[in-house]
Amino acid sequence: MRYIETLKDGERISEVYLCKSKSTATTKAGKEYENVMLMDKTGQLDSKIWDPNSGGISDFDALDYVAVTGQVTSFNGALQLKIDRIRKADEGEYIESDYIPSSRFNIDDMYKELLQFAGSIKNTYISSLLKAFFVDDADFIRKFKSVAAGKSVHHGFAGGLLEHSLSVTRMCDKIASNYDFLNRDLLVACGMLHDCGKVRELAEFPKNDYTDEGNFLGHIVMGYEMVTQKMNQIEGFPETLKAEIGHCILAHHRELEYGSPKKPAIAEALALAFADDCDAKMETMREALEAKDTNDWLGYNRWIDANIKRTIV
Repeated sequence: MRYIETLKDGERISEVYLCKSKSTATTKAGKEYENVMLMDKTGQLDSKIWDPNSGGISDFDALDYVAVTGQVTSFNGALQLKIDRIRKADEGEYIESDYIPSSRFNIDDMYKELLQFAGSIKNTYISSLLKAFFVDDADFIRKFKSVAAGKSVHHGFAGGLLEHSLSVTRMCDKIASNYDFLNRDLLVACGMLHDCGKVRELAEFPKNDYTDEGNFLGHIVMGYEMVTQKMNQIEGFPETLKAEIGHCILAHHRELEYGSPKKPAIAEALALAFADDCDAKMETMREALEAKDTNDWLGYNRWIDANIKRTIV
């Protein structure tokens, strides 16, 4: 198939893509047209049906696989597809794995490594908390392995939440070994749990969009609620430890303007916030560098807040 990342301005294509979204809009002249966002595992393609009533346009809905024919053009520096014909694709015309972006790492291997970190925890209450999530809760485990860590900013692919959480946990372990005044059990456990609310904030692929609950509450609040609920089910869980874990979850975005209900007040919360931000920024940089095969300056990236460039080795 022709992956979206390989398309070029001026090409005419006939291909099957996944329709991520579909909406009706109106031109300045008052004529209706359709906005269609097509996707595959390599990216998304803004598309337009300028004449929805033409003979080549058949009924289809968001999240359908669609066979499209159209012209690739460039608009405001980005590729766009003018759709001439479109219909719902038949089974056998597509392979689902071609349309779902996924982690470049093996899911089972990553989860096994995460469980090894859980097994290294010495505090019995924290160990029981991690077991309640990562061993006993089958629904949580399934979603934790499959959802993205973000809709579009970083780790926006299936398995992204697991990949990001494991990377943050690794860094937390390293930070704890470097600063002997840190509580390793607390820091590593919160590295594993800090984004647990994203299993409720983001829908699974192919939708990969914010749920109603995610839009209303956000993953930080939901994660705090989820962790608190599990801790309350563990008999004798120390109240101070509950508060410290809850604080780390609430403060892991570090700054109020970044969505944190609290700023870090304990060393472990500060270390977690730095590890989380570092992994998010480094993945954002990796994705930006891989998106363009050039050694030239890539332009301003608002997430990195700098004009970025690939290192020439």
